[in-house]
Amino acid sequence: MAQETLEDKLQKAGGAVRMLRASASGAYPFPIPAEYTNWRDEQAAWRQTAVLFDQSHHMTDVYFKGPDIRRLLSDTGVNGFTTFGRNKAKQFVAVGYDGHLIGDAILFGLEDDEFSLVGGPTVPNWVAFHAETGGYDVEVRRDERTVENLSGRQIYRYQLQGPNALKIVAQASGGSMPAIKFFNIGEFTIDGCPVRALNHTMTGIPGQEMTGLEMWGPAEHGPQVLRALLAAGEDHGLARGGAIAYSTTALESGWIGTPVPALYSGRSMKAYRQYLRADGYEATTSLVGSFDSAAIEDYYTTPWDLGYGRIINFDHDFIGRDALKELAGRPHRRKVWLRWNDDDVARVFAGSLFGGDRRARYLSVPYAVYGTYQYDRVLADDGVIGISNRTGYTVGIGHWSSLAMIDEAEAVDGREVTVIWGEPDGGAAKANIERHVRTEVRATISTTPLA
Repeated sequence: MAQETLEDKLQKAGGAVRMLRASASGAYPFPIPAEYTNWRDEQAAWRQTAVLFDQSHHMTDVYFKGPDIRRLLSDTGVNGFTTFGRNKAKQFVAVGYDGHLIGDAILFGLEDDEFSLVGGPTVPNWVAFHAETGGYDVEVRRDERTVENLSGRQIYRYQLQGPNALKIVAQASGGSMPAIKFFNIGEFTIDGCPVRALNHTMTGIPGQEMTGLEMWGPAEHGPQVLRALLAAGEDHGLARGGAIAYSTTALESGWIGTPVPALYSGRSMKAYRQYLRADGYEATTSLVGSFDSAAIEDYYTTPWDLGYGRIINFDHDFIGRDALKELAGRPHRRKVWLRWNDDDVARVFAGSLFGGDRRARYLSVPYAVYGTYQYDRVLADDGVIGISNRTGYTVGIGHWSSLAMIDEAEAVDGREVTVIWGEPDGGAAKANIERHVRTEVRATISTTPLA
């Protein structure tokens, strides 16, 4: 019997919104300890000293090798690739045939004929589909995230962030670490183990703050490298970061990591939906939040909505190019930060505990995200002007906040808007969300990071 596909599951569910709303999955999982000390100190460390996050488990690594590798990436990515190669990296962005976003991932240049895509499964799966069905002379090798990988990961991956991060790695490497430019990869050794490291930041402003390294190597070297990093970190205030702190890093950096990918509808995407399994990532993710539309297309985004317009390079042909050129001249949304009103947050939090039958939806501290795709309505003058996405608290910001995509004409610094907090059905469809009453929270727009 043929294996059930995402397309089959969508037909049985009666559409994408129904399927995603009915899914029981919660927020994207980070399978590491929740805390090593406490999430407050772990958050503070990435601004005051340094923090080490173990990224060995939650991301999918897909490797592409062969003579057609550049053509494959050029055909599937909006980026330019003329200077890309060994020891280079990019934030790879892919769109569908209609120009709406599939997602983003980090592209690593391992060799001139071997690259890897690392991140959530959405983009690696999309590129792998084209590699396997598009007639490319490319070999695809997968190293699945831990929750889908019973055989164990092939590599370790450690992220160091903070003002002391580079000092720690330099000490652990015995001086073998070279100067590494932003979004370039360096090679050195730690305690005799070969290491490769990407210079980028998860907690600061990408391209402006070079206070982080993402290091990886063979999985069997992971414990030895970790011990050396922790030993070097003792002199520099290094903290280990758990899953709770890790989940909040994007509130400061501004990365909107999980918009609904534009693959659930359209005839042009049917072959891809038939390629994806009914028990795979795209078929088991969930949709939550107060934004409510029966049309899945209303949840789709464009690269401009997430701040990726600068990445688009029209110097080559790629999937969605013509559609993007048409969309370029239209109004877009803009990524912003929303600082939630302290009094309203206190009211919602108290109401979620003591409100009885009229309780508000709980604000899980410090990260209140209850599904893969969180879409909460943002209002101004009683009209919807955008979507609030990730929401939570960091010590660096010092207030409750969220990332949002706002109509660009409405994205004015200091403007007060209203976030609708709660599910359309009051939580009836979600076992991980208690029954509640929707409420309003005032918030203030900032077009620049809050910390």
